[in-house]
Amino acid sequence: MEQKRYQIFLSSTFSDLEVERRKVMQTLLELNCIPSGMEFFPASDEETFEFIKTVIDICDYYLLIVSGRYGSVASDGVSYTEKEYDYATAIGKPVLGFVRKDLTQITVAQTDRDPMLAEKLEAFRSKVGRGRLVRMWDNGDQLAGQVATTLTSAINRYPAIGWIRGDRTANIDALNELNHVRKENEELRSKIAAIRPPIEIENLANLAGR
Repeated sequence: MEQKRYQIFLSSTFSDLEVERRKVMQTLLELNCIPSGMEFFPASDEETFEFIKTVIDICDYYLLIVSGRYGSVASDGVSYTEKEYDYATAIGKPVLGFVRKDLTQITVAQTDRDPMLAEKLEAFRSKVGRGRLVRMWDNGDQLAGQVATTLTSAINRYPAIGWIRGDRTANIDALNELNHVRKENEELRSKIAAIRPPIEIENLANLAGR
């Protein structure tokens, strides 16, 4: 069977998780997956977010990393990271959540100093924690390892469409068509055999004696 490549949408705040994101990106590539993330289209306004939703649509899995910052907030007071999460959940995309366990172990620069943002972050962390595929992590290496095991499990439990090289897809289609033709030929032979009159052994004997 042709091996598929799965496209993974990687969602998180950015500046406080650059190191962790690189480790996770590397892990995804080693798993032969196709990562998609905010490096290519940072969500900074509603128009960009609408485009990001179309990217989430075509991805096979949604992977969220939550640490000590809530992220850039839209006009409605909800961060774009949470908006991405809510959208992925709403459309039934398999969601893999990874929440930092202990926020006291990170620097002040990696946290929200605004009490309102800190409160929203805590509510968001609780929301993500209620998901089916959620793991807690302490450092980048542990996170990368958890991503590898959790994603592998998710692929087995919740198979997605994935991607296959176009030329190989054509080969697979050709093989399927060939198998279909062979099956039709077998059915046709069976029908022909069923309608042919049986040849009697006695008649053959009479013919031989002439």
